[in-house]
Amino acid sequence: MKEEKKVAQPAGRWKFLLLMLAVYPVVGFLNPDLAGQALAGFKSMVMKVIPILGLVFIALFAVNLLLNPERIKKHLGRDSGIMGWFYAVIGGILISGPPYVLYPMLGEFKRLGVRNSLIAVYLYNRNVKIPFLPVMAYYFGLRYTVVVSVLIILFSLLNGLLVGRLTE
Repeated sequence: MKEEKKVAQPAGRWKFLLLMLAVYPVVGFLNPDLAGQALAGFKSMVMKVIPILGLVFIALFAVNLLLNPERIKKHLGRDSGIMGWFYAVIGGILISGPPYVLYPMLGEFKRLGVRNSLIAVYLYNRNVKIPFLPVMAYYFGLRYTVVVSVLIILFSLLNGLLVGRLTE
């Protein structure tokens, strides 16, 4: 039986883009003032976002220069000792982003020899969110914020020890 070639359908984001590319000229024709305001707002947003994207690009470039497999093995590998725990805590606190982005990175770390216990500590400490600490202190008080953050860090270490014992 002859196989038919399937035509790739554009994903939802492409459909949305194509729809917007079709709608904007119509709006521009029907209401030029509204289209002008929309373009001015877009330009303003782009001018605010470009410096941030530049900083993110520089940060990613620096991390790629600094994080190589040898360093990861040295600081988080089997023989990392107490400093491995420290780096896992600090890395978990400093990292941001959704878990589905972090899991492939942590899987690569595991492939490079990072212990399960340190990966557990890393994931647990994602709950100490630096950008949210001032808001948390505002609503709940500084003492509460410090106590909760310290407990998260301490229990991450306990969690890491348990995960290490149960999986290795």
